[in-house]
Amino acid sequence: MKFLSDFLPVALFFGSYLITHDMFLATKVLVAATTLLFAWTWFKHRKVDAMQWINLILSVVLGAATVISHNDLFIIWKFTVLYWLMAIALLVSDLLGKNGLKLLMGEQIQLPQVIWRKLAYAWATFFSAMGALNLYVAFNFSREIWLSFKLFGSLGLMVVFVIAQSLFLSKYIEDKK
Repeated sequence: MKFLSDFLPVALFFGSYLITHDMFLATKVLVAATTLLFAWTWFKHRKVDAMQWINLILSVVLGAATVISHNDLFIIWKFTVLYWLMAIALLVSDLLGKNGLKLLMGEQIQLPQVIWRKLAYAWATFFSAMGALNLYVAFNFSREIWLSFKLFGSLGLMVVFVIAQSLFLSKYIEDKK
């Protein structure tokens, strides 16, 4: 559910651009939606995770830079920076002996430490590639194609990656019947 709610601001960003063809209005929508989702999460749970803080800060700072400068490159870079920060967080947490994925999912699934490490490195690689792919599409195709990729391509690649991870992890899941 959280995964889908994280895509809500991007979907609204995409939708507002499709309706208005105004990247700067769409950026305002993205910043507002991200801020509202952050506030809703805070009021509902009385806490937000570190990535939500980072997403909020990047959205507000780079969104403001986009609107003030009238340069959409800031908002384009926001997505890449977010992906790369997630990759770095996974790698650094693993190097510090605190696997970030295990901290997030360790209560739901039991895996050998070596598998947690492989999983963290796989996700770090995926996020690194997604950041680079975001820039590739943004600088080699129209804004409409970039926006479509941002919503549908990113979501599709994420779903495929999650399915691949699930298939990989299925051999480590015990059936408790």
